[in-house]
Amino acid sequence: MLKFNGAWRFDSPGRIADDVSAEFSRLISRIAAQGDLQVVLEHFKNYFAGAAGTTSNWSSSASWAETDLRRCMNTAAENAPLFIEAFYDACEALQRAHPHYVVPDVDLINRALSNHNGGYQIQPPDLVSQNAQHAIEVPQRPLSLDQQAQEIIQRSLRQSEQFLSEGRDRQAVQEIIWLLETVSTAFQGLDTGSGTVQGKYFNKIAQDLRSHHKGKILEQVLAWVTTLHGYLSSPTGGGIRHGTDLKTGIVIQPNESRLFCNLIRSYISYLMAEHTRLSKS
Repeated sequence: MLKFNGAWRFDSPGRIADDVSAEFSRLISRIAAQGDLQVVLEHFKNYFAGAAGTTSNWSSSASWAETDLRRCMNTAAENAPLFIEAFYDACEALQRAHPHYVVPDVDLINRALSNHNGGYQIQPPDLVSQNAQHAIEVPQRPLSLDQQAQEIIQRSLRQSEQFLSEGRDRQAVQEIIWLLETVSTAFQGLDTGSGTVQGKYFNKIAQDLRSHHKGKILEQVLAWVTTLHGYLSSPTGGGIRHGTDLKTGIVIQPNESRLFCNLIRSYISYLMAEHTRLSKS
């Protein structure tokens, strides 16, 4: 058995990518070609049935074994970590019982996962989510914000990271966008030295800050973050805030969600530092 977040065994962090399932099926076929077809199919069926929460009975023929295996894999695919564990454990057990079989090693399995956006990598004995990358740090105590604001910020940051670790990519980005919009409200009514911020919502606040900082770094940073915010909000872009276009929308991938979260975290960190600076001016 692989080691990973125990909660994932009961609460799936997400379905395995369809291409990964198809690739594992092809690998099983190649393994089975080395010996007794039905014996190998029944072996893998037993492991995927366990991942699916069911039991496995011997099929009446190799053809039915293949059909039954496919059914078990389709059900097990609802939980990506269990699906990967079932394939890995089945390969390991088969080679121990029948050393003459050549089975995919960890490198090959990881390559299949990587090539098909599987979202995980095996680092024996652990199964590691590719979302579990280093997060951009955000100051824990922005000097110009009160205790309640600090608690809101840190709670939202933790929630976004939790979503990433569970493979809930859209929710992770959605949470960090909400935090960006929330942090921006700290600038309401702030005297920047060249004018007062009048806006009440993110886009208007960003617009006011840009107009008061022409030619400054803050103006350029706000242009970048506004562009990112607009892309993630659009149904034909990230589709995070206003839904995604069912015909042309793009489903966010784990590496993309981490990129977006880290970008927005860095912008939040910068904006909080600017808020502190402007508040002291």
